[in-house]
This record gives sequence, C-alpha cells and structure tokens, in this order.
Amino acid sequence: MPLTATPHDASVRTRPLDTPLQRLALFTDTWVPQVNGVARTLDRLVTECHARGIETMVITPEDADAGDTTPGVTRWPSRAFWAYPQLRMSTPSPSRAVRLLEQFRPSLVHLATPFGVGLSGRRAARSLGLPLVTSYHTHFTAYLRHYRLQALDTISWPSLRWFHNGGRHTYAPTRIVANELTERGFHGVRVWGRGIDTTRFSPSHRSEALRASLGCGPDTCLVAYVGRLAPEKGIDTAIAAMAPLLAAEPSRVRFLVVGDGPAETRLRAEAPEGVVFAGRREGAALAEAYASADVFLFPSTTETFGNVVLEAMASGLAVVSHHDGPTTEFAHTGTAMPVDVQSPSAITSAVRTLLDDPSLRARLANAGRAEALRRGWSSVWDTLFDDYRSALRQ
Repeated sequence: MPLTATPHDASVRTRPLDTPLQRLALFTDTWVPQVNGVARTLDRLVTECHARGIETMVITPEDADAGDTTPGVTRWPSRAFWAYPQLRMSTPSPSRAVRLLEQFRPSLVHLATPFGVGLSGRRAARSLGLPLVTSYHTHFTAYLRHYRLQALDTISWPSLRWFHNGGRHTYAPTRIVANELTERGFHGVRVWGRGIDTTRFSPSHRSEALRASLGCGPDTCLVAYVGRLAPEKGIDTAIAAMAPLLAAEPSRVRFLVVGDGPAETRLRAEAPEGVVFAGRREGAALAEAYASADVFLFPSTTETFGNVVLEAMASGLAVVSHHDGPTTEFAHTGTAMPVDVQSPSAITSAVRTLLDDPSLRARLANAGRAEALRRGWSSVWDTLFDDYRSALRQ
C-alpha cells in the first residue's frame, strides 16, 4: 500500500532537535473497557500525560462495549480474533495512520502492540520520520502452545524483534524481561515499571459480609484468583490443585475466582464444590474481593509482570506464585511463597502449608503490603517521561 508522505515531509523538516514532549500518539490493539493489564496500564499512561499537560491521541480497534465519542480516542473497524473472541483485531491501514499523524503532529509515537493497529503505526511513523518507541507487554510466544499455534514459534521472535527494533526504545515491565529481550537481540531496552495505588487496594476493604456470602465462616481460609479465565493463565491447574483441599476440608477453605474469559463456561461446568465464580469485578467491588481473601493464587507462567500480584500484595494477601520469571522480581521469598505453578501437587502443598500456618500467612501478607507501599506510581512515571525525552533527543 503506497504511503502519502516521506521522511522529507515539511512537518518533519521544521521539527527542532530539542522538541519537547507536547503530544503523544499511542497505537494499541487493546484498550479500555477491555479488562487486562495492558489496557489498564495504557489508560493510566494517558491519564498521566494529561496531568502533565501532554495531549494524547489513542488509535485502537472498535469495541462493542465502548462508546465512539471518547475524546482523543480513534477506533478502527475490527472483528473478533478467532482464537480469543474477547480480543478485537483491525486490518492494518498505514495510509490511515499517516493521515492521523499528519493531522495530530505528535512529538512522539508509542506502539504498544505488534498487531494490525501497532503495525500501521510503525510503518506510518517511520515513513514520516517521527520519533518512535515501543513497549513489550505480553509474552506472545508463550501463548502459542495454549492455542495450538506452535507452528508459529519459529517466526515469532524474529517478528517481534523486527517490530520493536524499529523504534528508539523498547520498554519492558521488569529487569528480568528487559534482560531476556536484550539477550534476544532487542535494541534500546529500558525498564518501564509498574506502581500500585495502596489506598485503592488495601486490607481496609475487607468485608465480612462478602465472606459470609461466599460461604466462609470465621476460620475459613479464602483463596482467590483474579484474572482472565483463559488457558494461558493456568486457571485449570489452579482448580485441579484446589480440588483435593476443597474435598478434604470444605469448611476450612474456599476458592474464589474473579474474572471472565473464553474458558468460563467450561470451568463453571467442571469445577468442584467449593469453587465460587464471581465474574468480572471492577473498582470498589474488585478491591473488596481482594481484601476479603486470605491467600492469592497466581498460577500463570506467561506474564511479563503480573499486575494482579501487586494488587493482591497491596490488599494484604499471602501470595503463591511461580518460582521463576518476571513476578519473582517483586514477589520474591519473604513476600510470597514461590512454587512450580505448573504442578498441581506443588500448589496443593503450598496452599495446605498456608492453611495450617496462619502466622506464616500473616508474615507473607505483611511483607507483601510493605513491598507494595514502596511501589508508588510517581517515581514510575518520572522515569518513563525522562526516557521519553531521552528518545526525543536521539
């Protein structure tokens, strides 16, 4: 498809080398009201831009649950992704992206996803000679086996490397992920961490009324999972691990599952007694669900960060998470119980230990809360916007 501009366009020639960050164009294939860590993080980014006096333009696929009049958000026609119906995909349209960028004249272009919208933004920004950065949010290669797409594995990393190396910086959510990307040949990798609102997520939101409605008595240990109900999240393994505990001691333990997704119908039909499905919860209802639990079970091995783990820590829960990978950067020994979450028996053993040792639960919960209190958003944003300005200076 021919492009309508070149790097010699007048709008580029007259741009001074020390251009301040006045306008940010964000291309993303996921956006609110979709409920996932990427959409929520990017929504926070736009809010922070506005707080700092930076104008934004978001380009993203249309969504049936979203209005079409949100200021600063342009939605492209889309269709459901066949392997994941909740995800909407748009056909690449570089020429449309060029027109939008010519009209908006951004100081910087940020690409968050390597699909139709992100690919359009990449080609358009490069054709116009605009400063460009990317962010790496999802281990797409780890998802392939869960959706029977292993045949794509040989081309996935080269494709991702090509996409991200088209920009000046690639932002990774943790140092562990940043090191992996650098080892795989990604250039200009920087860490864009994550913060937590410890007022919104706090033990103070615990509700005995909610616990009672879930079948919990005063001495019941409520184990919680929060996230998408999808194969790559390890929820099947989590339910299998909880089954023997629920069968052996139904009055002492319950399993609360918060979220929705493509596997929800099947899981509801197959889950044993003692598993309570609460559906999607947001805002105060989500904070209350976290704080009303005692243990947080995070069975995923495909995350690049795990926002829900930090939310659980801030809410005062003892965390059980994978012993390896990005989440170990903040949910390490002392703030969480690390196990092989791909092993149902290992999870069962860890939860049983916490069930039988309330003092250990309390120590992990207190350590997690203390760690969350050290992870405010202010320093995270200061670092990112400093990196943005560094990209503009290159």
